[in-house]
Amino acid sequence: MMRKRRILGGSTFAGLGSRLDSRLAEHMMRSHSANHTEQLPTSTVETAAGSIRLYDSGKSAKPSVIMVPDGPNVIEHCAPLIRLLESKVRVICFDMPGFGYSIPATSHLHSLNQGAQLILSVMDSLGIGSATLAFSCANGFYALNAARMEPARVTSLMLSQTPSLVAMHAWVGRIIPRPLLIPIVGQIATWLFRRKLITRWYPAALPRTANVSSFRERALDAISHGACFCLAGVVQGLTREAMPPMDDMKTPCTMVWGGGDPSHTVTDPLSLLHLVPHAKVITFKDCGHFPDIERHTRFSALLLEQVMRYA
Repeated sequence: MMRKRRILGGSTFAGLGSRLDSRLAEHMMRSHSANHTEQLPTSTVETAAGSIRLYDSGKSAKPSVIMVPDGPNVIEHCAPLIRLLESKVRVICFDMPGFGYSIPATSHLHSLNQGAQLILSVMDSLGIGSATLAFSCANGFYALNAARMEPARVTSLMLSQTPSLVAMHAWVGRIIPRPLLIPIVGQIATWLFRRKLITRWYPAALPRTANVSSFRERALDAISHGACFCLAGVVQGLTREAMPPMDDMKTPCTMVWGGGDPSHTVTDPLSLLHLVPHAKVITFKDCGHFPDIERHTRFSALLLEQVMRYA
């Protein structure tokens, strides 16, 4: 089964799928009002991966923290966490290409190298020499690869809900509807059923005690105002990938795991240690797929302690 997925993803259909995602995202932005509910002032940075929407708390001598929301979450989901951080660190938060209001380039295949290069490009455009990367879920693999490629520029890693890539591939097989794994078909299906996919995702990712509606309504509001949701593209892109060896990577790394995530009940959070043996894994038993947002106070304290230790 995995072999078939890799053959499909490695063909010219992958490129066609990425072009379709880009065109659909541009169409959504043109045809919807841009007056979405924006709690934070944002700007756009042009990169090889696409037009990236970001929040920057401002240039300063403080250590920098770069974070990204885990789609369909958008920057606004991270506002409470950002507010807790920005008095002590410079905070940059951006929507990944194909999510939120970041339009992916036609050539963006969501590969590990493209994701890592995007992070470094954003840092370059903002004049940031080094930073702690606070990335979650699949985005954590891009952060890990950036640290492998440019270790001097990544002072530490704070990951959330990022197991090994092999474990993530297994998760995709259990959770993601099969048609989304097929280039072009997946892009069309995601676009047609984006609201249904988002509506069903949050109950599958959060504990029953969580305020599902607050997550869901903010994501649906973004979609109503032209936000992207290129789920098929990122799933297809990472299904084609294998993590490069990281034996020489010494970047300090902590991974926070939401122990109440219904979608990851059979995933081993310690699987990350096969890739990064020196990583520290901490479990937040009372939260689900988004420990950085669900428990932003606890997460911010942990993150700030790590940032200051390695700044």
